[in-house]
Parts: sequence; structure tokens; C-alpha cells
Amino acid sequence: MNEEDHRSAQPRRSFIFAPGLRPELYPKALASGADIVCVELEDGIAPHDKDEAREKTMALFAEPQADDGVERIVRINCLRSAVGLDDVQAILATDMPPPALMLPKVVSPDEVVWLDDLLTERGHDTRLHIIIEMNAGLEAVFDIARSSPRIDALFFGGVDMAADLRCKNAWEPLLYARSRVVHAAASIGVDAVDVPYLDLEDLEGMKVAAQQAKDLGFSGKGAIHPKQIADLNGVFTPSAEEIARARKVLTAFEEANTGLVVVDGKLIEKPVVREMQRILSVAGRAGV
Repeated sequence: MNEEDHRSAQPRRSFIFAPGLRPELYPKALASGADIVCVELEDGIAPHDKDEAREKTMALFAEPQADDGVERIVRINCLRSAVGLDDVQAILATDMPPPALMLPKVVSPDEVVWLDDLLTERGHDTRLHIIIEMNAGLEAVFDIARSSPRIDALFFGGVDMAADLRCKNAWEPLLYARSRVVHAAASIGVDAVDVPYLDLEDLEGMKVAAQQAKDLGFSGKGAIHPKQIADLNGVFTPSAEEIARARKVLTAFEEANTGLVVVDGKLIEKPVVREMQRILSVAGRAGV
């Protein structure tokens, strides 16, 4: 399996934050059922607590991490800020860095290239996840996506994006922005992950929003509470019908050994094979 196939096979149906200031909550987040646990150093940490949160977070990753299928990420502060530079220095100073970093408020590919170069020089194989949540980042998203082979996913930050665009934080006003992020992620074969649904009491509304995101091309969506995770995983897990169709399509192409086949009366061309393989890989990794 090549690197791109591996990245596509990693389920990213849901993610949840764990505050860096409270490391005792990290194991609970890992046990929540989310595919991604992101230790928070950015917006969820007050300025006067940044140093303490960073120290505690780095201590978490000084210990070997269990091979439990949960993707571990640390959201550092914006690279264009002094506190973000402090985060980077702490990561470069350790021999046991976090497996992946989430970069907020990225507006230029130069930011990513700079961090990639530093990680490479240090010998860290840390992966990168990029949040697109500023208008400038949305404009440059295709260049940002191609700026580093370390990038595993693009995340859409709807709250900040709506503020930057001066539009309502709702599905239709942000549809173009979401679509652009999905297209950029697809252009390099990585996942796009949608912003969390903020109304904790409206689980039905969250499921509708998650289905809309899935239909648009997102691989998953954030959670603000563990009680949202099961429903998110349910929406973004390939259904029995999707899995059966993927197997049928792949079998048809294997037997035909040609560039197009007819399955259930519909003409299907070979480029769809990669998506069928992704569906089966995600289903397998998700235990379906």
C-alpha cells in the first residue's frame, strides 16, 4: 500500500478535542470512540495558560502511545504568532514529538513549507493537518494542499470562516467555501473534515449536517462532546449497501480487465475504482 492509499484508508469520521491544560481528560477522549483525538493548545487555552498547557501536552507524548487505531494530533497555535513559535520550538526540542500537528489559521503555503523544513531538519516524521478557516487560506487552499507531503487532511473551520467572510454561519452561505476545501483535498488524495456542530442538544440537526457534509465529499466531522460521536461515526461509516456495491464494482473491473464496465445497468469508468477501494479500506479499519 502506498502512502496515498494509507492516508485514504485511515478512518477520519469524527474528532474531538482534549484540553492540553487537563491531561487527565486525554485517556477519556481516546476511549470516546472518536477516530481522531486532538490535544488543544490554541483557542481553547487562555493566553496565561499557554505555557503550562504546552508543557503538559509535551509530557503526554513523552510516553509511548498505544496502537489502538485512534489518530493523535496536537493543535498548536498559529505559526504567525509568538506563542505558535514557542509551540514549534518545544516540538523541535523533544525526541518524542506528537505523531501529528494541526495547524490553525493557515493562509499561505509558505507557513507549511517552513514547518516541514524544520521538522525534516530535526528528523521528525510528524504528520500535518491543515485548518482552512480564513478567507486568505481559502483563496490559496490548492497551493496550501500541495505544500507538503506530510499533509494528511484538510479541516474546514466554519466559525472563523463565516466571521472572515462576514456571512451567516450556516450551510448555504458557506457551501462554496466548503466545496473549495473538499476539492483541494481531493486534488491530493487526502481527507476533508468538517467543522463541529455546535448545538449539543440538537442531535438530529447534527446528523442532517453530517449527512450534508458526507454528500459533499467530507470524510468526517468534529464533535464538541462524546455523545455526538456515535452518530457521527454512523453517518460517515460506509453502509452495507455502499460496501456491497464497492465489492461488486471492484470484482467487475477485475474480471473485465478494461477501462469501463457495466454494473447494474450503469456504465462505470475506471477512475471510480480508487473510491471503491477507499470505501472498503475505511470500512475494514472501522471494523465494519
